[in-house]
Amino acid sequence: MDIFFQDPTAIPLPPAEVRVKELRTAPWQDNRRVGVYIELTPFQKRPSAELTITNPSGEIAAQASIIETMISKLELTLHLRGPILSGAYTLSVSVFYVQAPQGEADDPTSFTDPSRRLIVDKAESIFEIHPAPG
Repeated sequence: MDIFFQDPTAIPLPPAEVRVKELRTAPWQDNRRVGVYIELTPFQKRPSAELTITNPSGEIAAQASIIETMISKLELTLHLRGPILSGAYTLSVSVFYVQAPQGEADDPTSFTDPSRRLIVDKAESIFEIHPAPG
């Protein structure tokens, strides 16, 4: 499979060397949605990622999974669940590859099995939400 990148001088890296180059968050004015920008280093094999936003109380406010992305620059919007609390929210990203046991083919359930994940990088972004009173 060929993977094409915008920068022809970028050298695709093997799975163990793939990293998060940039991670940004931008809450929308409605305080219910958060824009997320992730840039990964160029890669030889398509990575997956798990995104989790926790609220100021440490509870999960949003989650998303990206399975074997073909592009290194991702933009998405996450919707916050539950009551919106004032304070610091944290977006945590884990970039990983799924490892199949030797001699076995990958199956769809392998993405949900944490024991089969080889996490190659993690990153966090902290952002503030201050809902208007009333």
